[in-house]
Amino acid sequence: MDKKESETLEFKKSTSELKEAIISISSILNKHQKGEIYFGINSDGKVIGQSINEKTLRDISQKISSNIEPKIFPKIREEEVEGRKCILVEFQGGNIPYYANGRAYMRVADEDKLISAKELEKIILEKNKDKLRWDTEICEDATLEDISIKRLKWFLKKSGKEYESVESSLNKLGLVKNKKLLNAAIILFGENPQKRFLNAKLRCAVFGTTETSMIIDRQEFEGDLFELIEKAEEYILKNIHIGMKIEGMYRVDIPEIDKDAFREAIINAFCHRNYYDDDSVNIAIFKDRLEIRNPGSLYGGLTIKQIRKEKVSKRRNEIIANLFHDVHFVEKWGRGISLILSEEPTANFKEVAEIFITTFRRKNYFPAPTQKTTQKILSLVLNNSKITRNELAKVLNISADGVKYHLDNLKKDGYLKRVGGRKEGSWKIVKGG
Repeated sequence: MDKKESETLEFKKSTSELKEAIISISSILNKHQKGEIYFGINSDGKVIGQSINEKTLRDISQKISSNIEPKIFPKIREEEVEGRKCILVEFQGGNIPYYANGRAYMRVADEDKLISAKELEKIILEKNKDKLRWDTEICEDATLEDISIKRLKWFLKKSGKEYESVESSLNKLGLVKNKKLLNAAIILFGENPQKRFLNAKLRCAVFGTTETSMIIDRQEFEGDLFELIEKAEEYILKNIHIGMKIEGMYRVDIPEIDKDAFREAIINAFCHRNYYDDDSVNIAIFKDRLEIRNPGSLYGGLTIKQIRKEKVSKRRNEIIANLFHDVHFVEKWGRGISLILSEEPTANFKEVAEIFITTFRRKNYFPAPTQKTTQKILSLVLNNSKITRNELAKVLNISADGVKYHLDNLKKDGYLKRVGGRKEGSWKIVKGG
């Protein structure tokens, strides 16, 4: 026979392998939603024929019907192949996942692999993704009176659209279904969205150390998503170090963490978070880092490695993402991660207990010098009084700025003294060592 087994075609030598065939049917359906199985052909494609009587085709149909869920209705017929009688079963169905004898399988090449619980969950979520989109659900009892006309007009002006009326504008933005407002309409343009949604909230905190043991400041904000994004940005700028440079006659402020990078992370947090979770987006500012946390792990089976390497994204909240795009908050091409990494290459992404965390290192933070670090630096200087900052950094495995921080402290505390210029000079140990 010219045909070979594939991801959509399976050969069985006879109906004695009907149990295995049922597994193959469910496996192929879960991968391709349609396929064929021949009885009377060996796996190598050699036609051997199949004994067929009045009961044979009926038994195959009944076995498939009894052992595959959801039920399918295959076409089963006798077919002559190379002069021998065979049975062809043609099947199709889009109601995945399909189970054979209570278990789910997936076709990989010409094999049937058992689907893991995680993979099965992914299939089910993908199947129901349009039904499980929070932003497309109707917000029960919400009316046009819940909408902030001021916020709606602001959005339309910023996106280059004309305001006609609240109802007409919301309809054109796709925020109305069956004459009822969607969740997205309230969370984006609601006068007081927090009255309907507990998660229309932003929590911010500043910690006195690198841990959560000492809280210096804590604030909560409520409002629509655009307002919360601005509040998050303002809070961060207020609580991190701001440097400056002179451009011409003007002073330009330079935050220790790039503003465009952390703003992108804030927008991503509100755009891609899981709104079925009542928790809020959280901003945590530590001595050494900034963390932006949002409920909900990566959507659509994406991994941290994929978003870093492939620069791809999948949208959990399609309407919110599209409207953010209209006011240039996000790019449709999923360039947010690229932007963050281009401005802050050390930015880190991780998932902890269904929470997605973006972390930025604070450049002006250096650990307090320990006795061990002090002794190591003094020892290195004692052996080589002309050792450079870069050489110390390499040996100590810290940044050149970190070395400067330690050296400044040692000079301040009277342990070290610099003799001569920066290039030709040397270190002198004043005490200790």
